[in-house]
Amino acid sequence: DFDFESGSGQFWDVLAQELKNFGQVILSAAPQCPIPDAHLDAAIKTGLFDSVWVQFYNNPPCMFADNADNLLSSWNQWTAFPTSKLYMGLPAAREAAPSGGFIPADVLISQVLP
Repeated sequence: DFDFESGSGQFWDVLAQELKNFGQVILSAAPQCPIPDAHLDAAIKTGLFDSVWVQFYNNPPCMFADNADNLLSSWNQWTAFPTSKLYMGLPAAREAAPSGGFIPADVLISQVLP
């Protein structure tokens, strides 16, 4: 699971390719929702990842904040990335995302999932 939130974005694409060269390796990534992700953009664009769990929290430009507009706009951009499975990573509680992005279940059902 590639989940880098600091440092350089260099060579993660090379590492992904080398890991896939071993054969049956499952790769996943957990990028931040702003596009491009500062650390994983090149790696995800390789198309080698089996699943991508985008973190739609702690990032005001693309997380839920009073409405779903920014989140859905970002989600639609992420759907263009080459991955077989794309997931919306959301915090389970307000405390899990101190900078925001928690979505109450009723709001998630009525405003995001449709």
